[in-house]
Amino acid sequence: MKVGLTLPSFVTEPTELVTVARAAESVGIDGVFVFDHLFRVDAGRHRRPAIECVAALGAVAAATERIRIGTLVARASLRPPAALAAALETVARLAPGRLVAGIGAGDAASQDENDTFGVPAPTAGDRVGALRAAVAAARDRGFPVWVAGGFPAVRRVAALDADGWNQWGSTPAVFGRHAAALRRDAARSPFACTWGGLVLVAADDDDAREQARRIGPDPSTIVGGPDRVAHGLARYARAGADWVIAGPVSARDPGQAALLGEEVAPRLRASAAALA
Repeated sequence: MKVGLTLPSFVTEPTELVTVARAAESVGIDGVFVFDHLFRVDAGRHRRPAIECVAALGAVAAATERIRIGTLVARASLRPPAALAAALETVARLAPGRLVAGIGAGDAASQDENDTFGVPAPTAGDRVGALRAAVAAARDRGFPVWVAGGFPAVRRVAALDADGWNQWGSTPAVFGRHAAALRRDAARSPFACTWGGLVLVAADDDDAREQARRIGPDPSTIVGGPDRVAHGLARYARAGADWVIAGPVSARDPGQAALLGEEVAPRLRASAAALA
């Protein structure tokens, strides 16, 4: 069982992302991952800047020594397949043995970004085609390629062409069904099934609930102290996840990395070991 953390990708100052990555490495988290967006619109409809994902990985590679680094996920329709593959391979050279290349097809939620910058709107079929081309260009370059997404066509690309799969959100039951089918059908071995989702962890349950009351996170967010969060993540381990990747609600806070690495991860790994 490996534990990952998403980095703050929607900040003005890139050093914040590097600071959290270093904090994660210092407490034994297995991997850190970056999103791939052109901007993020907050609840007040204000645009927040985005850090470009491959450039961010280069900075994290230079600032760390051991932790795995990856995209969760690079959007296949934003870059030509050869350009994306070359960029990822460059990061792999900067951080030998540490890169995980997560690639996704994109979705309707990203259309506002595309419209703003005049990026043509791909159809669902175009997105799957771009995904398949990007995976083909990136694989067999010395780093694992995960495909992300829950749609059947995307899961087929993962099973036939990739080294692993990621699903963001969903319930443990849905994740488990998909993971079991993918492992059965996977053409490549080993094949990793991984889960990611929002997490709000605090020193104890009361503190977490108070923070959630103030912030108002998505209802699917796992909220609690270390025991409760570890229990919530363990449900995905029981459903077949090789990695659980936490997206902290307060991603800019290095203290979230400390809580996840020092308090949550040991509990989660103990629970996973008991299942083995």
